[in-house]
Amino acid sequence: MTTSSYESLSHSKWDCKYHIVFIPKCRKKELYGKIRKYLGPLLHELAAQRNCKILEGHMLQDHVHMLISIPPMYSVAEVVGYIKGKSAISVARQFSGRQRNFNGENLWARGYAVSTVGFEEAKIRAYIQNQNQEQLDSKGYDEKGNF
Repeated sequence: MTTSSYESLSHSKWDCKYHIVFIPKCRKKELYGKIRKYLGPLLHELAAQRNCKILEGHMLQDHVHMLISIPPMYSVAEVVGYIKGKSAISVARQFSGRQRNFNGENLWARGYAVSTVGFEEAKIRAYIQNQNQEQLDSKGYDEKGNF
């Protein structure tokens, strides 16, 4: 890791990357077709609103893997909660035809799995890409899950 790979805030240099996995409610296989194509750019946009960057992301039918860079001024819980909450509201608006009263819209299950990446970024990227290919190939899907 070189010093040029570190990001900069006003008083600190940082390199905070996290591997995050979360699933849809009841592990239903809901992430396919139009919803998958809609969620990819939406997740990038929501991350950018919190000054985060999704470095690698794959969406399978029953879970989402992402490698995300989060600045130290935000906690991981804050960013993941924001992304999951706003994406659930947006999907409900787009696909269920409702325009208001979005309390209780449940696309994502509670919780998520997170681990810090550190200097193993290449291994985590390879793991995310390989898992995506294995699962899609074994089920015969031709849809790519990259976002």
